Amino acid sequence: MVNTAVILAAGLGSRLKEHTAHKPKGFLVIDDLPIIERSILQLRKSEIEHIWIGTGYLSQEYERLAQKYPQVNCVYNDRYRDSGSMYTLYNMRESVREDFLLLESDLLYDIAGLKNLLADTRSDVILSSGATHSNDEVYIEMDEEGHLIAMSKQIELLGRVDAELVGISKVSLDTYQRMCRLVEAEFHNHLKWDYEQALVEVGKKKPIAVKKIEKFTWCEIDTEEHLQRAKEVIYPKLKQPAAHLSLPIKRNILLNPGPATTTDTVKLAQIVPDICPREQEFGDLMEWIAEQLTVFVAPKSEYDTVLFSGSGTAAVESVISSVIGEGKLLILSNGAYGERMAEIAQVYHIDYEVLESSSVLPLSLDAVEASIIRNKNKLTHVAVVHNETTSGILNDIDAIGKLCALHEVDLIVDAMSSYGAIPINMKASNLSFLISSSNKNLQGMAGISFIVACKEKLQKIKEYSPKSYYLDLYKQYEYFQRTHQLRFTPPVQTFYALEQAIIETQNEGIEQRYRRYTESWQTLIKGLDHLQLQYLVPIQYHSRIITSIKEPTSRNYEFGAMHDYLYNNGFTIYPGKIGQTASFRVANIGAITYQDIERFLKSMEEYLSM
Repeated sequence: MVNTAVILAAGLGSRLKEHTAHKPKGFLVIDDLPIIERSILQLRKSEIEHIWIGTGYLSQEYERLAQKYPQVNCVYNDRYRDSGSMYTLYNMRESVREDFLLLESDLLYDIAGLKNLLADTRSDVILSSGATHSNDEVYIEMDEEGHLIAMSKQIELLGRVDAELVGISKVSLDTYQRMCRLVEAEFHNHLKWDYEQALVEVGKKKPIAVKKIEKFTWCEIDTEEHLQRAKEVIYPKLKQPAAHLSLPIKRNILLNPGPATTTDTVKLAQIVPDICPREQEFGDLMEWIAEQLTVFVAPKSEYDTVLFSGSGTAAVESVISSVIGEGKLLILSNGAYGERMAEIAQVYHIDYEVLESSSVLPLSLDAVEASIIRNKNKLTHVAVVHNETTSGILNDIDAIGKLCALHEVDLIVDAMSSYGAIPINMKASNLSFLISSSNKNLQGMAGISFIVACKEKLQKIKEYSPKSYYLDLYKQYEYFQRTHQLRFTPPVQTFYALEQAIIETQNEGIEQRYRRYTESWQTLIKGLDHLQLQYLVPIQYHSRIITSIKEPTSRNYEFGAMHDYLYNNGFTIYPGKIGQTASFRVANIGAITYQDIERFLKSMEEYLSM
């Protein structure tokens, strides 16, 4: 776990003229607080315990700040006037002996960026955003896997522009030491190395990830224009993201497995001027949404997202009815949603077979492979539910994907209850089609479903005879690629809510979101043990998203009565779907925290004690 941060603060800040005549630019004040102090407080809130500041110009100001914050120490760069940022960082090599967050001192930013990087399991990650058009940008070029290729302020020096550098990175000790060794010899010639240059050079030998939060709220402050933008545009967004829209909205805690509880900002995003969905502006919105849905799980060069109006089942039906062709489908079923895929296949007269498994145990990989081998002459596709919403059991799509790759069949994954929470890498797991919707872990509103698909596989179905008119996957894909429009009228306001939900998902980060969900799940499990209630799936197989709970045997218990009692207290739960076993489900997804689960458990205990 990273608990150290390094802030580069040696520069003169000369472009800010009188603002930096007597104080370093880290001491620019916005809303009565210097930006460097705001950054320190944000780092502390993110559980950073040690903060090193590389100083130079007017270093005594930072030394005084270190007296106020015991977590802060300063390292002075006596060559600050003729050196670059890498020399400041190099000077700290005897002090910094572990992985760290690297920040520039002149930033105003959303704390979500720190938490996002800290939750990322990769050791070297550069935070980036979409274009800010703020002038003096550092542009980033990355490869299709999201790794750093180059950074420059000069666009013509890059193969293409993929993102913009924020100025916050997570750097491993190994990478830092490589950076220091790289520039050590160069310092004999010149000291003007920037840390960005060193990262690029190290990135040629080891992968350095670039995490892009498309609409991240941030700015650097290097000029008078930057300072005005910080005060008039960026800080108001950070202080009150939805200040322009304030309506009294009752907060209900939805513990049903979707739709999930949403933030007020997602709800209010639907309040927009009326617009015809055939306008280019709306087409651009849908194109952006489709691209972001893709890059959450796959490289956009090889995969595309196809959007549909409708529930998740609409997208499942689109895939099953569109991609099988003359081959055979093997459905791996350990719950109601696997069974639903079989029902869809039957309606469309598709040749299929179901491998049934226990509703409370994961699929047997040996049984899966045996079924694939037995059907090898006709089998073209395998379909599975990742997180079976019936029970909350998590199936191993990575292992199943490897089996499908070995036997050259395509894998279809219903990720309705996992996408947006559990990290997924479609390319690494050999997934051809992944299906989800807007209203579960993305924390958007219900009404939009989508398929993230391998482009090569989409082209393969081009010549198939359509079995459905509305749900024809290839026609929907081709039309959108050509026009940036859906073939039929979309739910306009719901797309604006989805845009906001995607922004909030990017800010939080999927890893961090899953960590929050896990914290709520842990609270739930502890509470169920206290109430002496049994969960049906062995704990090691839980998805940590949905939990199936055996109904109490108390004579006073009746699900409908408990549902109504909880509903009147602001909580919604859902009955179970596991065979003849009387059960109910609790989904700890959406814009909720472990404190909400604690209050839910208290209400349930009150009911059970009546």
